[in-house]
Amino acid sequence: MTTNTGTGNQRQGKRRTFVSLLLDVGVPVGSYYLLKGAFGMSSVAALGWSSVVPVLRTGWGLFRHREVNGLPVLILLVSLAGLLLGFGTGDARLLLLKDSAISSVVGIVLLASVVTGRPMMTANLKPFLIKGEARREAAWERLRRESPAFRRAELRFTGVWGTAFVAECAVRSVGAYTIPVDTMVWLGTVVMVATMVLAFVASGALGAGPMAHMIGAAVASNAGPDSGPDSRPVSVELGEVEENSSLAGSTHR
Repeated sequence: MTTNTGTGNQRQGKRRTFVSLLLDVGVPVGSYYLLKGAFGMSSVAALGWSSVVPVLRTGWGLFRHREVNGLPVLILLVSLAGLLLGFGTGDARLLLLKDSAISSVVGIVLLASVVTGRPMMTANLKPFLIKGEARREAAWERLRRESPAFRRAELRFTGVWGTAFVAECAVRSVGAYTIPVDTMVWLGTVVMVATMVLAFVASGALGAGPMAHMIGAAVASNAGPDSGPDSRPVSVELGEVEENSSLAGSTHR
């Protein structure tokens, strides 16, 4: 049952991710060309109105959860500031920079969480690694509490994403002032998607992959021939787990 629950949670997470990408990326890009081409709006007006859906989504998320979460609040404020500057100055390129500013805010916050030892991407990563299984969750908790190698991999996972977002900001900022606005609207999306793909690959190799291997080793070492899936908590020696992990012999030792 726990496996089915974990699979269901993963599917639900993938659906949420797809809907978020559709609303936050697909709708703004599509609406920009529709508003400008079909309705004859200026670049500034089309960019401004095409940003409404993501801004409303962020604001609604804050209202629905009724809690002050630093990152969404910053994203909302940066979005609103970019819209006000764009409309106030009539500069479409400032509106393009709004998206770059959001990437930089996210990246800097993620990197700051790594420096403070509280990686923010952990909450998103954990469900995919424990897969709704009690033994894997127990392994996660103990490894995170007692294994330096596991914590380093966790920090690297968030660090990769933070670095990727900051780099994306730099590339899109240069493009905003060197490439025609109509081209940069879709090219900026291409840059974002390419950044995410690279971040997925790198964060998997440097963070999620080693963590998954250590969790699997902990669970396998703890499971005896007569043990059920949830018969007892993880009691494997952490040294053995790290010895069998993909981090063994690497620069993380």
